[in-house]
Amino acid sequence: MSLYSRDGSSAKIGAPSVDPLQGTIYDFPRDVVGFGRKSHNPQWPNGAKIAVSFVINYEEGSERSVTNGDAQSENRLWEQADNKPALTGERSLNPESDYEYGSRVGVWRLLNCFEKYGMPVTAYAIGQAFEKNLEVADAFGKNGHEVASHGYRWVNYVGMGIELEKEYIERQLESLKKTTGSYPVGWYYGAISAYSKALIHEVYEKKGIPLLYESDTYSDDLPFWVDVPAEKELKNPKGMLMIPYSYDCNDVKFHAASGFSTASGFEEYLKTAFDVLYAEGEEGMPKMMTIGLHCRISGKPGRFAAVENFVKYISNKPDVWVTTRRDIATHYHEKFPYKKGHLV
Repeated sequence: MSLYSRDGSSAKIGAPSVDPLQGTIYDFPRDVVGFGRKSHNPQWPNGAKIAVSFVINYEEGSERSVTNGDAQSENRLWEQADNKPALTGERSLNPESDYEYGSRVGVWRLLNCFEKYGMPVTAYAIGQAFEKNLEVADAFGKNGHEVASHGYRWVNYVGMGIELEKEYIERQLESLKKTTGSYPVGWYYGAISAYSKALIHEVYEKKGIPLLYESDTYSDDLPFWVDVPAEKELKNPKGMLMIPYSYDCNDVKFHAASGFSTASGFEEYLKTAFDVLYAEGEEGMPKMMTIGLHCRISGKPGRFAAVENFVKYISNKPDVWVTTRRDIATHYHEKFPYKKGHLV
């Protein structure tokens, strides 16, 4: 029950506020309990004490721009996002070129680093962005990397409308099939709508494509299963495996007022988070760590140093499984297959 009305004014305690999607196929209930104090042992391969997932978000070229048919230019997640408002009806050349740094330079700096140390990564790929840089699409399809879906456009899907969002999901699947040779088995939006998870599930089922996991959650250090409302009456439901993403071990905080201001701060935070999770693994409860990166952010030389130093740091640790989210999902599907009403 909310203590405030929709307009922000005080409401009477006990006054009901009803979720309009409650009881529908779009109603994925909250879970504030999770695995509880006992947690859960994921039994990582070869006795690994931690699974580490590096994610490179590839969005450059699909941000808001009148050249993409948008009403406004982009003003998010670039070097001067705090003092350069979006322009309406015209191009904003400064953010455009900052994004282009990511696709021209930053992506290669990051990929070269991970491939030097033999570490596979997951690309959160925007379909339109891959269409504009086929060399990048090809590179993420090699050396054990994974291409997961980040949506066809890097836009906010809230308020888009069910049919249009569904159309974008279908377009994204076919786009990545064309640029990479295969459909993505994982999905992450970020700017997710209340309908998104159900629509993603619906389109994958309709097209007969396996969806191994969805990552629009930040609620745990381990993967977990959820029931899919649309499967409620099915005799053999499949469920949806959630592999949590991370906003704290994420370079977007370089462009947040409360975030990182130096590469050393980012590096220290990553190492500290790793050490805590690694210690829990040594005590018998292994965890998963996700590091979210962006080509135009961590691909810049000053910030890249933090990424490379962290990669070196964990490369010297025993029993560390650096892997893709696809392989984590495959491990869970095999080791902890879906059981209705259970997290694992």
